[in-house]
Amino acid sequence: MSGTNPDRPEERTTREDSGTIGRRSPRTGTEPVTAQSPLGLRLLLSAVFVPVFAAATAYFAVWAADSGPADSPGSGPLTTVAAVCGVLTLLAALDLTVVARRLRRERGPTTTSRRAARHARRGGPGAA
Repeated sequence: MSGTNPDRPEERTTREDSGTIGRRSPRTGTEPVTAQSPLGLRLLLSAVFVPVFAAATAYFAVWAADSGPADSPGSGPLTTVAAVCGVLTLLAALDLTVVARRLRRERGPTTTSRRAARHARRGGPGAA
């Protein structure tokens, strides 16, 4: 392979160590080992922008459908803006799903045990 150092042995990466899009690089900076992204802020931003982008997609799509041949802006640019807003809607929804899954995984089974404790106090399903 070109660009590899022959004096340094090639490091193998296991499936667990690999990233989504490829191989993860070793830490080189001063970032903490346990660095995390602000999931609460990402959840808030995604929850706000999914409906905003969805409304913008619908608005620009309707505007493009109602525009005539002599109107400015024409249907082409409006359709493009509607498509871009649609893609941003999908990306925000995907991020919302990822963040919600990470938060659920970090919290673990505590929500289930709280629910079971609440039902037990009320004498509902799952009560012993």
